[in-house]
Amino acid sequence: MAFLLGFGTLILYFVCGAGALLAVRHFATIPRELFRKMLHILLLGSVLIFVYAFDSWQHSAAAAVTFMAVVYPVLAFGERITDFSELLIERKRGEIKRSLIAVFSTFGVLIWICWGELGQRYLVLASVFGWGLGDAAAALVGQRFGRHFIEGKWVEGRKSMEGSLAMFGASFVGILAVLLLTGPANWSVNLPVAVLTAAVCALVELYTKNGMDTVTCPLAAAAMMIMLFRLWGV
Repeated sequence: MAFLLGFGTLILYFVCGAGALLAVRHFATIPRELFRKMLHILLLGSVLIFVYAFDSWQHSAAAAVTFMAVVYPVLAFGERITDFSELLIERKRGEIKRSLIAVFSTFGVLIWICWGELGQRYLVLASVFGWGLGDAAAALVGQRFGRHFIEGKWVEGRKSMEGSLAMFGASFVGILAVLLLTGPANWSVNLPVAVLTAAVCALVELYTKNGMDTVTCPLAAAAMMIMLFRLWGV
């Protein structure tokens, strides 16, 4: 019953959130990239449901797997009956389905390691918010204000210095806020941890290809924080 209650809360969150965003888009003109990031923030917020709506990490991780199993066929069916790519602003056909698998698999791994093995739910939140807020800021700032570009063998296309700096800044704010509100340490530890972890997020995002930063950034953030907190004896 506890699992069903938590999973029902998760479904209700997405139904209400997605419905509200689609209604806003129907009645207002929203730039495509901005709407993509609004959907991104909706996805990001679901980690709060995973962390607080379930009574155990096993139920939470199972919910991530169950959600993928339930929603993937719905997305596949939706592609057949409507212009799904336009509705959800996909850059490539099938992007939403691939993102579904990548994001919720990552959620499941973070829940298992951070909550299940270490007993620290706040690490799940900090890792996801560090990636999610940073990624949204990087895309919006980079597209609007990008003037100085980073190119190279290990960089996919061109990424702007402005976007990477925005990634660092937003990641830092997100991580620090989570650590101060829910973490076990104080300013003297949380501040350097947030700075170093945000720097890792920005660097990993810069060199990650094929949109896999949804996996690499949260996992890198979790690994960095675990290492640093162990180093400081927290």
